[in-house]
Amino acid sequence: MVFNDRQHAGTLLAVKLEQFREARPIVLGLTRGGVPVAFEVARALRAPLDVVAVRKIGAPGCPEYAIGAIAEGGAVYLNPAALRELELADEEVSALAEAEAVELARRVRVYRGDRPFPLLAGRTVILVDDGVATGATARAAARAARQRGAARVVLAAPVIAAQSVPELEADFDEIVAVQLPPAFLAVGYWYERFGQVSDGEVLDHLRRARDAAPPEGEVDDLWDGEWIAPASADPSVEEEYLAIPFDGSRSGPGALEAALAVPDNPRGLVMFVHGSGSTRRSPRNRFVAGTMQRAGFATLLFDLLTPEEAAEDAVTGRLRFDIELLTNRVVAATRWVGELPRTRGLRLGYFGASTGAAAALAGAAALPDRVAAVVSRGGRPDLVPAATLEQVRAPVLLIVGNKDAEVLDLNRAAAAHLPRAQVTVVPNARHLFEEPGALDAVARLAAEWFRRQLAAGDTSLAAPV
Repeated sequence: MVFNDRQHAGTLLAVKLEQFREARPIVLGLTRGGVPVAFEVARALRAPLDVVAVRKIGAPGCPEYAIGAIAEGGAVYLNPAALRELELADEEVSALAEAEAVELARRVRVYRGDRPFPLLAGRTVILVDDGVATGATARAAARAARQRGAARVVLAAPVIAAQSVPELEADFDEIVAVQLPPAFLAVGYWYERFGQVSDGEVLDHLRRARDAAPPEGEVDDLWDGEWIAPASADPSVEEEYLAIPFDGSRSGPGALEAALAVPDNPRGLVMFVHGSGSTRRSPRNRFVAGTMQRAGFATLLFDLLTPEEAAEDAVTGRLRFDIELLTNRVVAATRWVGELPRTRGLRLGYFGASTGAAAALAGAAALPDRVAAVVSRGGRPDLVPAATLEQVRAPVLLIVGNKDAEVLDLNRAAAAHLPRAQVTVVPNARHLFEEPGALDAVARLAAEWFRRQLAAGDTSLAAPV
């Protein structure tokens, strides 16, 4: 069979994937050629559509010969046989990968912008390409999905080289194709029309997918992007968009984008320190921020990275674990907001999530006279040295899901080094608190903690540093 075009191929592939409808999968198109195919699959399965940016690492002098591939978030696949055949040194491979990372970062900026990567934890993910020869880019994409906690990763393409399937099975739970030819030749051979897919076409398919999304309420709050309209800030409290200046980045002074909301007669200020590559737009933090505002607290949601740094981190995944850098940003934001007329003198609490919780704890240790309370949601306090944890004077609430066993152990170990810490376990909840009612429980626990802790003592933003 020869496909008319990618749309025709995607329609036929969707029939083969009907078996996954009940799993409520997330469909990710490999950029760029896989996106038009993935669009048809997602539309047929009524599944959310997004992209995963990937780039092939070509051999020196022969870029069409893949020695590996990289995907956004820093996932890498290298073909050991190709490396042995070409006798490439590690430095040569690194240089080739870095050259492709530049284009990868550009594509991430173009396709994703401020929109975060979809939440994959515990989900079935269908990775879709327009065809698979050796599978280098598909395997890098699969590893990116695994890094984000996908429970099941399926490779789907209209045509896949049969001889590649045994090796592909190392990275995929299932492999689905319309055609599995033993003599493959090239992907384009199987299409009547196989033109290049432009950035504009990728963006158009993403826009069309969002426009065709199910009505609000028909999709669970499992999507950290534009398909979901999560409970957000209190509509009665106006948000003010600001830029927080800071010094000391690798490229000099900069500014962090922020959203400040101050209700009438606020009882304190809660600063949200997100983590793991998220942004101030995180639906989870905005959900909790809305609860804080309704409880009478002002809220500050701010980005920890500049747009340029965020683009770099989307490729490498490194800056989200640079706790020293993130802590410096938290400290700078704390000092800056303490000088604003609307928030000067308000007692302060930090709400940290994942790696951001580590930066929040380190920030509390650095500013003991300013930080009155800390809440950590699924945090990583193990990323903070024990000696630093011992300097945190503020009472700390560590909230962890009971099904997040490894992180729960890490939090219990860290609590032994925090002078005033309490570990609270949310039943039937995993790391991202996706389960019904889990995030609401987190918000209520945090609001009560801040109500109690910010109502006592003498720590305030007005205190000297």
